[in-house]
Amino acid sequence: MPDLDREEHRASLPSSDELAAFVAEAEQTIAATGELRQLEAVRSELFGRSSVWSAWKRALGGAPGDQRREAGLALNATRDALEAALDARVGALAVAERAAALEADRLDLSEAATRGWAAGHLHLVSQVRTDLEDIFLGMGYEIAEGPEVESDEHNFTALNMPPHHPARSNQDSFYLDLGDRESFLLRSQTSSVQIRLLARKELPLYAVAPGRAYRRDTPDARHLPAFHQIEGIAVDRNVSFADLAGTVATFTEAIFHSAIKSRLRPAYFPFTEPSAEYEVTCVVCGGSGCRTCSNTGWIELGGCGLVHPNVLSMAGVDPEEWSGFAFGFGIDRVAMIRYQIEDIRSLIENDVRFLTQF
Repeated sequence: MPDLDREEHRASLPSSDELAAFVAEAEQTIAATGELRQLEAVRSELFGRSSVWSAWKRALGGAPGDQRREAGLALNATRDALEAALDARVGALAVAERAAALEADRLDLSEAATRGWAAGHLHLVSQVRTDLEDIFLGMGYEIAEGPEVESDEHNFTALNMPPHHPARSNQDSFYLDLGDRESFLLRSQTSSVQIRLLARKELPLYAVAPGRAYRRDTPDARHLPAFHQIEGIAVDRNVSFADLAGTVATFTEAIFHSAIKSRLRPAYFPFTEPSAEYEVTCVVCGGSGCRTCSNTGWIELGGCGLVHPNVLSMAGVDPEEWSGFAFGFGIDRVAMIRYQIEDIRSLIENDVRFLTQF
């Protein structure tokens, strides 16, 4: 800073040479400052109460009127020029300090790249779900979705499940503290989506609804409380059980391979009549019988049947004009059968050694 005696200039205004020297030295000081906090100290030295510039400013009060205006304009121009220089230097230092901080935080991943780490990929269940969706899209079905938090009406009542049905109990379903007691729950099956589809009254209807479902199952080799299911429904005129059998056989061979066959066995479900369970050839023994299939040569995949007339009627669909079939099975179970996985819990343990195999 210019080393000028403040007392000397208390009653005198600076000459043009003194102002030029003041500006030149101030600009050199600003340019040489390398830190933001130091710039604030420079600003105080230039324009603080004890600075030379402030002494000159006070001297304006005792100057003659003709000199006061000219000197005031010169002092203000000087301050404006130096303030602009200070702001420009602040901006430059801020950019430099930000770049330095980013450089300090930079992660060196070159070592990781040399280890041959591969990019991630879809989970096995997601892969199987995508394959199933592609198969049914190719068969002319649409992909539908519904809420995981369902009403008792959609999850049970509209599916022809009477109030006393065991599936309604807390031992099997996850009820939520919403509204009236046992009015809302985490859906126990994606079959609830077919009720929403039927309510649209857009017939004929061919759709599959993949998604998560929830039941109070204790985790074991074949059961999880949160699992993935796909529900299929077809409603049209003159739909028969033979159409259902052909559909099951078609997607079974498509998702597995031609050596895997399917069969239907009589069963009971409240939302279909007649009902059946469909099984596929055991992929472990090829149908000859082993421990995995309990020496039967078959593994259960899911349930199916013709849509119960009561379900159609409650959805506002005339069962005398329309008929249909529905089927549902676990996507996790398909993955287990397709890739011969012994324990369904392997799908949720996130063991990289397991996941990288698929």
